[in-house]
Parts: sequence; C-alpha cells; structure tokens
Amino acid sequence: MSAILRCLAASLALACAPAQADAPAKGRTMQQVLDASTPTDWRTPAAENTLYLDLADGRVVIELAPAYAPLHAANLRTMAHERYFDGLAILRVQDNFVTQWGDPNAEEKDKARALGKASKTVAPEFERGIDKELPFTRLPDGDVYAPEVGFSDGMPVARDPKSGKTWLAHCYGMVGAGRDNSVDSGSGAELYVVIGEAPRQLDRNIALVGRVVQGMELLASLPRGTAALGFYDKPEQRVTIKSLRLAVDVPESERTPLQLLRTDTETFSALVESRRNRRDDWYKQPAGKIGLCNVPLPARKPPTH
Repeated sequence: MSAILRCLAASLALACAPAQADAPAKGRTMQQVLDASTPTDWRTPAAENTLYLDLADGRVVIELAPAYAPLHAANLRTMAHERYFDGLAILRVQDNFVTQWGDPNAEEKDKARALGKASKTVAPEFERGIDKELPFTRLPDGDVYAPEVGFSDGMPVARDPKSGKTWLAHCYGMVGAGRDNSVDSGSGAELYVVIGEAPRQLDRNIALVGRVVQGMELLASLPRGTAALGFYDKPEQRVTIKSLRLAVDVPESERTPLQLLRTDTETFSALVESRRNRRDDWYKQPAGKIGLCNVPLPARKPPTH
C-alpha cells in the first residue's frame, strides 16, 4: 500500500472511531469550595437575633428565625432582656434525641420563676405561608416528609406548594420551644435542641425558633439523663445556665465574632454538590443524593486580612 493510501486509511479510521469521552472532572471537596469562597458568600448574624447561652464549659451561639417564628422570637428576646434563663438549668439529655433546658421548678407554682413581661402563651407557629419574598434554595433530591426541601436564610425548611405552606425542619442543631398538649403552651420558657437523628415527625407539631450555629458539642456531649425520657433525676446532675443573653445586650468586646455561609449563593450550591457526590480520596462510590439534614451549614471566625 502506498504512503498516500496508508494515510487515507488512517484518517478514515480516526473519523469512524467512536469519540473518546473526556474523563469526568474531579469535583471539588467541601473544603476546596469554602477555600474558594468570597467575602460576599458569608454573612454576619444580626445581633438582635443572636442568643448567647453561656455554660461553665463555654458558649453556645443560637440564631433565631423570626421569619418563621416571629412571636416566639419576640418572646425570647423579652426573656433574654430580663435575664429569665440566668441560673436555670439543663434538665434533660435524651440520647439520640434532644437536650432540653428551663426552670426546674416550673411545675411548682410557689417556686416557679416569674416570666416578667414575657407571655405565658404564644400562638402556634408550626408553619407559615409561602412568600416569594422569602428566600428558598431548593435541594435537588427528594424528601420523605415534604414535596420540597431546602434552605431559607440558613435554616433547613420544607414546603408544600399545593397547600401554600412552608415550615422549619427538625434537623440536628435546630432549637424548639417545648409545649404541653395545648398548641399555645410553648412560650419559649422551655427550649430544646436536636442532638440526634432528625425527628422529622415533630415538624409542624411544635414551634422551631432557630438553630445552634456554634457550640453544639457543649450540648450534644453532656451526660445522658437516667430517668424517663432522659431527664436528670437528681438536682446535682443538672447543668447550670450561667446566662442566656441577646448579642445586642452584650458589650462588643464580649461578643463572639462569627460569620455564616449564605445559603442563597452559587458557593452554597457547590457545597451541596460536594456533599452529594463526595470526591475525597477516601470515597470510591459517590452517593449522588443528599438529605436535607445532612447538608452542613458552615460557620467561621471572620478573617483578619
């Protein structure tokens, strides 16, 4: 075969051969996504919506969710202003469920701490109407408990377009207002935080008021209560609350500098994808899906440079 024919045959073979697919691009890890973030990807929680729960071992920072529970947020601000929780205690730590705090003498009329200007009852805020002005970043995967789930101003939320309702979801770190059977009995004087697998069956049955954004280890690692439902059966087992204050009431020098990753940005969407399809060297089979309560919500100390 002549050189010309050989070249022609080779070119035809190349033209007829199936195209070689490019190797899939190696996705970024969560840390790489965060390292590439810009200052506009982060926000500082409002001081009037930030609670400092101070314990002997450190500080727990809670961000309130007034867009979803405005009445409870207002009542908690009043309690914090009046230092209602100071000196009260963590009463219950139930394994894989919740840590709960409030007044140990709440059931004894003569000993219970007065609520001052705070309301004893608050209308139920289990859900609210969907509003186009309310931010919502929808997750790409399904959910067992709701037609749609995602994030709104850093809070894990669910919603049902047919009913026009949306609500906060019981994910790890979410804070709720304990109540009795009466739906308006959850004033916020007794609070709990989810420390275990997400008890989503509680969604729309109790008012969630915010989430812990720093210091979860201080609440999740406490000794479990040995009485029914994880209550401490001896007063000496309880953990005393040094104080619970609004950041706005705390001198600037005593505040905790903190930034939270915004959940309405391309960086957050990239973070979600980095967790749906893990590309860390250890992972051999990316899951391709992620549940609402498995999406991390990063916080950081503001950079100094």
